[in-house]
Amino acid sequence: MIHPQSFVHKNASIGTNVTIEPFACIHDNAIIGDGSWIGSQAVVYGNTRIGKNTKVFPCAVVGADPQDLKYNGEETTVEIGDNVMIRECVTINKGTKAYGKTIVEDNTLLMAYVHVAHDCHIKKNCVIANAVNIAGHVILGEFVSIGGMTAIQQFVTIGDHSYITGGSLVRKNVPPFVKAGREPLSYVGVNRIGLERRGYSSESINRIQDIYRYLFVKGWSISKAIEYISTQMEDSPERKIILDFIDQSERGLMRGFQSLISAD
Repeated sequence: MIHPQSFVHKNASIGTNVTIEPFACIHDNAIIGDGSWIGSQAVVYGNTRIGKNTKVFPCAVVGADPQDLKYNGEETTVEIGDNVMIRECVTINKGTKAYGKTIVEDNTLLMAYVHVAHDCHIKKNCVIANAVNIAGHVILGEFVSIGGMTAIQQFVTIGDHSYITGGSLVRKNVPPFVKAGREPLSYVGVNRIGLERRGYSSESINRIQDIYRYLFVKGWSISKAIEYISTQMEDSPERKIILDFIDQSERGLMRGFQSLISAD
């Protein structure tokens, strides 16, 4: 299962039923989980942990040093979960001393030419389309979908179940459950189709839509909208998730629909 024309360092840990194709390179102290597949000319650097049944396609580079001038050779890692698909020419850099690791969780798909920079945390079940560039310290929640050719600025957080249209420039935080597009990036609705696919009821989706109507459509200030949502709207798990996200959003939120119209 390990081709003789591949290079596997003697200190690498290779699980059972792992396939390593010709000219792949597995460095010192890398760990490859059971059932994984490493394609030709892929490189897995040291201190990289790859879970079970993950596929790394040709010319992908996982665990290279971060492209950060503050990096000084400290011991950091990349942690890849189970059932992750890393397509051709993807690059995933390891962490810096700021966070110590870059994480891609289970069941995530990184399409060709995606770049994941240092200290990012991509949570479970994300789909990142071709040539998306993710700068350092970005957090993507679960079930996030990012359209191709999108650029995400450093320290941005994108909430669970959100969808970003292709070609977007993401400079501010994107709250959970929404669709975002246009330039500058703004609210374009609730990700109803995605939520339905994941078992959310019509009642839950309608509650989410009502919350974002006050937050992003009425043209209110964020503080006024939060006060109304907190005091006048029915308590629900969705409301808590959204308000908690906003409360922790030091970078600020993307623009609302009305604020974009006003700017035009």
